[in-house]
Amino acid sequence: MGLSREEMDRIVNEHFEFEAHDDIDGVMASLAPEVEHEVVPSPVGVLHDVGKVRAYYEMLFGAVKGESVTPIRRLYGENFIVDETMWHGQIDDGAVFLCDGKSGPVSFRLLHVFEIEGDKITREAAWCDLAAIQRQLGVAAR
Repeated sequence: MGLSREEMDRIVNEHFEFEAHDDIDGVMASLAPEVEHEVVPSPVGVLHDVGKVRAYYEMLFGAVKGESVTPIRRLYGENFIVDETMWHGQIDDGAVFLCDGKSGPVSFRLLHVFEIEGDKITREAAWCDLAAIQRQLGVAAR
């Protein structure tokens, strides 16, 4: 039997709270040991090793500071959520978004797909609006 929307919301919202507070231990606790993790357009690609996922979050938390997130919509399926938001914050090291040497305030659409088993996230895939980030940081599209 699948998880209820409320159960999935709780798991994903807790994960987002850990991210909002740069709580790497909390983020890692929300992920299954065999997690699949991917952020597009991150140059590191798909990660399966929790040590590499932790290293990615350490790099990410050093490079970006979120200020707020505006929910747009959530779609639900059996044990998965598609979450669309507008992310607002500061990028201190644009390399994480292929914008080497750039920093500044940005707002961009962010789409997540989470797959969940039990109370753990088994897959997190996120897509960032790279064109919006590049435009706001003054980088010509590649």
